[in-house]
Amino acid sequence: MGQEHSRTLRRASGISLAVLAGINLLNYLDRYVVSAVLPQLKSGPLRLDDFELGTLMSGFLIVYMLAAPLFGRIGDRGSRTRPIAIGVFLWSLATGLSGLARSYLELLGARAAVGIGEAAYGTIAPSLLADHFPLRTRGRAFALFNMAIPVGAALGYIVGGLVAAHYGWRAAFYVAGVPGLVLAVWVWRLPDPPRGAQDGAAAAPAAPAGSWGVYARLLRNRAYRLTVLGYAAYTFALGGMAFWMPTFLERVRGVAAVSATAGFGEIVVVTGFLGTFVGGWLGDYGLKYSAQAYLWLSGAVTALAVPATYLSLAAGTPWVFYGALTVAQLLLFMSTGPINTVIVNLVSPAERACAVALSVFVIHALGDVISPSIIGGISDASSLGTAVMIVPLAVAVCALLWLMAARADAAAQRATNALSMT
Repeated sequence: MGQEHSRTLRRASGISLAVLAGINLLNYLDRYVVSAVLPQLKSGPLRLDDFELGTLMSGFLIVYMLAAPLFGRIGDRGSRTRPIAIGVFLWSLATGLSGLARSYLELLGARAAVGIGEAAYGTIAPSLLADHFPLRTRGRAFALFNMAIPVGAALGYIVGGLVAAHYGWRAAFYVAGVPGLVLAVWVWRLPDPPRGAQDGAAAAPAAPAGSWGVYARLLRNRAYRLTVLGYAAYTFALGGMAFWMPTFLERVRGVAAVSATAGFGEIVVVTGFLGTFVGGWLGDYGLKYSAQAYLWLSGAVTALAVPATYLSLAAGTPWVFYGALTVAQLLLFMSTGPINTVIVNLVSPAERACAVALSVFVIHALGDVISPSIIGGISDASSLGTAVMIVPLAVAVCALLWLMAARADAAAQRATNALSMT
């Protein structure tokens, strides 16, 4: 009877992981389909300049990050599957409306509305996922969950570019929006296990679950604070690169538009899939030797990515910049699973949705909300080739902060152990 119950729980956890990963894939497909149609938005009837193009991502992310703290409270108080389902439905509907826009302001408004739905999913899903898997395998579960990010982003470039080339940019948004309506119904029926079900006895939070006071408590956690600030620098770099890279390849490197979107998409999907999987496996393996393995690994591979990122943007020879871009993306994606696991592991199970929500707010406010517009503004003032050189600097800052977070968490654990022995 016990074995049958255990198999049922594992089956439910596997289904939940598959559904949440599928939604995560659509999440990022929707975000980056707009990057694939930038040339059409610039040269077509809307005639958007580079700064306006950058604000399409920024407008979405501003709404996303402002809504995140509210959904963090909701996610730590009651049902987690229902707000996720409602959010997925809303963002899918708003994506379809993007294709109906007749002006810059209408398109900006539709993209901003997508942020409301994605905030519900992005803040609550990691908390739900954490309660399906024990600590020893959680890194791999989050790696599989986050492997959908590069695949979804790549599909955004590839599907968006191909559909736009054959049927126009409006059709690309219609194609991106429909699948989410189906998954919204599916996620409504997923099981919602008790908070902390896989963690054993957890310390009670200092503030009531879902209260606003939890955000002040989280900010006093130095390891969490440094991790999130490093994630903000990471998001600044990857957000700016992801948004502008197809246009950079077309405008600066002379690659054809369809080849630029499809080629970059192929690199992202291969390196993202492999890098995220390897990073999750190495992170779980490293826990045998250090409780801070996720942070040490993330800081080390990100530091190694700095020269490769610079070379991918500076080299003029195709085989050099494509080779360097592949190495850079592979190393950067290795930290995706470990860092997202760290964010939920550093806090109480009753605070996880709020911890993710605060992380979402910070990483976007200091990251990809501003990086596409900053790069676009520098590009308008000088050139896109000059503007993207801000990316390697952000990667270096990220590596430093994550290594500092590992030291801070190790020090905090030593202090806790010393107190328990007295």
